[in-house]
Amino acid sequence: MLRRPFALMLFGALAACAVGPDVRVDYDRNAEFARYRTFGWVSPLGTDRSGYTTLTTDRIKVAVEREMTARGYVLAPNPDLLVNFHGRFRERLDVSGGPTFATPLNYYGYRGYGVWPGYTFGSGPFVDQYTEGTINVDLVDRRRGALVWEGVAMAPITDRDLVYQQDRIDTFIGAIFSRYPYRAGSGVPVPPPAR
Repeated sequence: MLRRPFALMLFGALAACAVGPDVRVDYDRNAEFARYRTFGWVSPLGTDRSGYTTLTTDRIKVAVEREMTARGYVLAPNPDLLVNFHGRFRERLDVSGGPTFATPLNYYGYRGYGVWPGYTFGSGPFVDQYTEGTINVDLVDRRRGALVWEGVAMAPITDRDLVYQQDRIDTFIGAIFSRYPYRAGSGVPVPPPAR
């Protein structure tokens, strides 16, 4: 008897963990993606505004390099594509709900019962405060000096994410590049793998 509710709770917890960041992409429809075979880094990178390389920069570089090389691109000193990235945290506040006032038509209306005017259901408003993390990855045609592809991932950040930053960065960068449809030297988009 207790197994079913426990199994449902476990399934719900796993499903919540499986939700990845919200990803948005945009690209230059006129870019010649077939020309791109190598990549390198913009200098300074967007996460190095203080004049030195941050730990976040190193972690994002590891994740981006893994994704680019998996698609056949080679890290090179005079690359076809320059990679830049930015990251930020932002405090968010969501307010929802509030008191709902009943009318005779919406409270037990199917049984013909009336309602006292102004009777309030629920409570509220409900306030949810959280930290949202955003990572933005830009791919720039070095020869033209023009952005050709951009991916942005956003998701709430937990205390655990701050402790295990490489895991969360890998998740964000993997989600962004799951929407990058090209392989090195090919201008034909490859559909993303079925999930």
